[in-house]
Amino acid sequence: MSSKRILMITGDFTEDYETMVPFQALMAVGHQVDAVCPDKVAGDTVATAIHDFEGDQTYTEKPGHRFALNADFAKVNLDDYDALVVPGGRAPEYLRLNQAVLAMVKHFFDTQKPVAAICHGAQLLAAAKVLEGKQCSAYPACQPEVELAGGHFANLEVTDAVTDGNLVTAPAWPAHPAWLAQFMALLDK
Repeated sequence: MSSKRILMITGDFTEDYETMVPFQALMAVGHQVDAVCPDKVAGDTVATAIHDFEGDQTYTEKPGHRFALNADFAKVNLDDYDALVVPGGRAPEYLRLNQAVLAMVKHFFDTQKPVAAICHGAQLLAAAKVLEGKQCSAYPACQPEVELAGGHFANLEVTDAVTDGNLVTAPAWPAHPAWLAQFMALLDK
């Protein structure tokens, strides 16, 4: 395995596990992960939220940790990166309104670099208009957005993930083992 440089785009109220776990797991196997957020620099933090499945009609939300960013959003040079990670949570809902974020997401598809998105991360993909004809899993409430963006919603078990070309997606954090394994397989190609 060769070390890759991976960009992670996140923001306030990103899902705690969907941010912390891939950030740490990818670094643990030797990759460099640069976590950025619009209008923030290395050393700034974003609030996280823990989403849990407790038998209600949707997930519950609890306060998570502060996640420290380790790179400056304004200094990102997309050509320096081999792949992109898009965590879920509530952050994608407002990050999709940022044109610079959408341009970053689109770059990874235009250049066919690996992209891993989980849960509500599909909201960024839909807004960036990169889902046309692609299989995409996400939190079930995002199905209409995936389909309206021309994607094919992959209705998976919460522990599964799907790869379509350069894109790996999953419904939520219980899929981390499958999602990260499929993403790492793309990184090794």
